Amino acid sequence: MDIEDYDPDADLMALNMGPQHPSTHGVFRIKLILDGERIVKAVPYPGYLHRGVEKLCEKLTYVQITPIFDKHDYVAPMTNEQAINMAFEKLLGLEVPQRAKVLRTILAELQRIASHLLWLGTFTLDIGGTIGGGASLMMYTFRERELILDLFEALTGCRFHYNTHCPGGNRHDVPEGWETVVRHVMDTIEPRIDEYEAICDSEIFLMRTEGVGLISPDLALETGQSGPVLRASGIDHDLRRDAPYHAYDQVQVRVHVETAGDCLARYKVRVAEMRESIRLVRELLGLLEPGPIVGSKPIKSLVQFKASGGQVYVGIETPRGELGTYLVGGGDQRGAAPYRCKIRPPSLHAMSVLPYVLPGHQVSDVVTILGSLDPIMGEVDR
Repeated sequence: MDIEDYDPDADLMALNMGPQHPSTHGVFRIKLILDGERIVKAVPYPGYLHRGVEKLCEKLTYVQITPIFDKHDYVAPMTNEQAINMAFEKLLGLEVPQRAKVLRTILAELQRIASHLLWLGTFTLDIGGTIGGGASLMMYTFRERELILDLFEALTGCRFHYNTHCPGGNRHDVPEGWETVVRHVMDTIEPRIDEYEAICDSEIFLMRTEGVGLISPDLALETGQSGPVLRASGIDHDLRRDAPYHAYDQVQVRVHVETAGDCLARYKVRVAEMRESIRLVRELLGLLEPGPIVGSKPIKSLVQFKASGGQVYVGIETPRGELGTYLVGGGDQRGAAPYRCKIRPPSLHAMSVLPYVLPGHQVSDVVTILGSLDPIMGEVDR
């Protein structure tokens, strides 16, 4: 029964979930209207983490923007950096050398693996502590994620918020022996994905995810879904293959699609993507040939790095879907700052399905559905 069909004097209850609830992976409140344990209406309230980054971009120079941009999706900062710098490069007409393109693609796929590992560990913890013997699976996935963070630290000196991408290329070239370590990490993680699936192959996991949180193909398209959420609803779309950037046009990206559209399908898509990312990293390492890491026109000062006008849009495939950056140049007299910057965060679109998906489910299903969408609230609120 829909809430409009209830008698105004019916015994319904309003329950505020959040704004600080562990399953939200950030500060987020959702108001649930309940008939007993059954949800009849859901009203999301984002905005608790708003930092005003889009407005800040109008005051900062192009080079100063990258460090604040990689904090939106704090689970995948590498891809945030790529998105904004690709927009700068398109606006300014900067060419990225081949070695930097391949390195960026490797880093993007390593970040995808690390992001999905974190998601899997926290998701199973959210939906039931008995899965995998309490927090065991979370500890396993975080163990493997640390291996990737070690790779990032060896390259950039940082384990998080790297500021390694810059207009025209990258700041840091790979240290000696880095490629060998990357291959060893991939060889270590790949067989352990089988172990994760074995742990999740349980009656409890299936009961909590199968047939829960159905997102139809039409609803996915109407609400602007992308990434694993879209592909789990049967829509075969991936920007890495359909609108290739960096070095994705030099490799074959195998896109995994599920048709069920439920929480279980979204789990299956992300697990398959981890395996595909491992394959891509190995193939890309063979394309990492010697050469410059930054374009032939290095930026010697902030004043020289400017754009007098024009507007561009760049979309990339992050672990959560299409992260779009709309940029208008010519923001100050020197042209050293954007006039306007607008971000299209995939997590915001993922959260937009909640009012349509949650009604009819039980309160206990909220954390499962919310976790399956893999939202990052820093990206939602910006």
